[in-house]
Amino acid sequence: MTEGAFSRGVVAAPHRAAAEAGRQMLAEGGNAIEAMIAAAATIAAVYPHMTHVGGDGFWLIHEPGGRVHGIEACGFAGERATLKAYLDKGHYEIPTRGALAALTVPGAIGGWRLANAMAKAAGGKLPRTAMLEPAIRAAREGYVVTRSQARLTVDKLFELKDCPGFAETFLVDGKPPAEGAVLRQSKLAESLEHLARSGFQDCYRGDIARELAADLEEFGSPVTRADLQAYYAVERTPLVLDHSLGRVFNMPPPTQGLASLMILGIVDRLEALHGSVRPDTPAFVHRIVEATKRAFMVRDRVVTDFDRLKADPASFLTEQALTREAMAIDGGRALDWPQPAARGDTIWMGAADSEGRVVSYIQSIYWEFGSGMVSPRTGFLMQNRGASFVLDPKAVNPLQPGRRPFHTLNPALAVAADRRVMAYGTMGGDGQPQTQAQFFERHLRYRQGLEQALDAPRWLLGRTWGSALTGLRFENRFDERLIADLQRMGHQAERIEDGWSDTMGHAGAAVWHPDGSLSGAHDPRADGGAAGL
Repeated sequence: MTEGAFSRGVVAAPHRAAAEAGRQMLAEGGNAIEAMIAAAATIAAVYPHMTHVGGDGFWLIHEPGGRVHGIEACGFAGERATLKAYLDKGHYEIPTRGALAALTVPGAIGGWRLANAMAKAAGGKLPRTAMLEPAIRAAREGYVVTRSQARLTVDKLFELKDCPGFAETFLVDGKPPAEGAVLRQSKLAESLEHLARSGFQDCYRGDIARELAADLEEFGSPVTRADLQAYYAVERTPLVLDHSLGRVFNMPPPTQGLASLMILGIVDRLEALHGSVRPDTPAFVHRIVEATKRAFMVRDRVVTDFDRLKADPASFLTEQALTREAMAIDGGRALDWPQPAARGDTIWMGAADSEGRVVSYIQSIYWEFGSGMVSPRTGFLMQNRGASFVLDPKAVNPLQPGRRPFHTLNPALAVAADRRVMAYGTMGGDGQPQTQAQFFERHLRYRQGLEQALDAPRWLLGRTWGSALTGLRFENRFDERLIADLQRMGHQAERIEDGWSDTMGHAGAAVWHPDGSLSGAHDPRADGGAAGL
């Protein structure tokens, strides 16, 4: 986990190589944004089951002067991704693997480009060659397969083995690699080397775009070269929650950042209305779970492509709106919850530098290994985020060329009342807002240290892998009496086998303190930590 006090900068990441790549940039005089670009590229080279360059990303960047920028780097559905095209092929749901699942433009590298421009505007001087060097080296020389990659390759082999390019890239002689095996992504290394020389825009309007588009067309993806050429990451004004403990920022739709902020706001209103509760009591869990339900009901009827919103997300974050939601919660009884849950494999990373520049970044290919389709010419593993679209024109998020899909991704950032600036976040689909809330409450309200708050046992409302139930899952470190109390309140609560489960997310935080010191930590459930100087 590696919480520590640093003076020049810190990077928190779910893989040690990514954290070290960011630390290396800080040591070379880079700022937090440049450190994050290096970490983002490296994580794709060493943690491909969780994220890759064929996915999307979202950024929150806190400037030393206090302004917070948001970057939306998510791709839209390709021009051939029409309802008719899928229905004519006999699909009544969008496939989750293969070329037809790879139906949105990969936006992450476009986000790196926009973030790099912001870094340079802030005085950053590191060249792309320096920022991408750790990722190029890891992809070319090889990376060590983690326990989670080995396990997930076995678990999902039936779904993935026949996806174009998957076996050649992520299997060994047609079999899943063992933990500790060394794999290489040679084509990815070549592509990153080309981007280092030619610029990140080459992914959309250059040689890499040409090669990627050729593979996508050959395999039958709806994404065309024209789609790549039309794509740009954009800056978005973050959503803001005025909270009793400070100001909290998150990204607007198509992310579920609204839900994350609503949970915090509803819990804060419950605190004002009914007083404090102790952590890890039935009342503590009940408040956050019921706030999650209220927030998810709003999310599911409101959140869609930013350009197609029918309601102002900020209107749900007013004191009046949050009080109304809080008063709808029964303090002694659980609301029935048969709602479906969103799945997702993702990574969150944070960085901070001595000037007070703090970055919260999340990057994803959606499910483990995304669509499973790897472009042979470029080494890009394509996401399957478009599988969240619905083949119904009346739905909140219907499939439509040019439309952005709903995103569970949401990076968080808080400016506390004591002027601390904290980037925090997690992977985990529907679990992201829930884990964010648990960490926020433990660390800021109850003043637990970063490591203690990240290590603490967690719960998740909604489906988990291998289960069709939609109740509450608790890590086995929770007391059985707490579970029984929640069951009496009407919660479908049960403990899972693991004490530290991937299902509960890989969370982390990077913090700038008003005295100029920095701290950071990452989840013991992952393979990373914090690195700084």
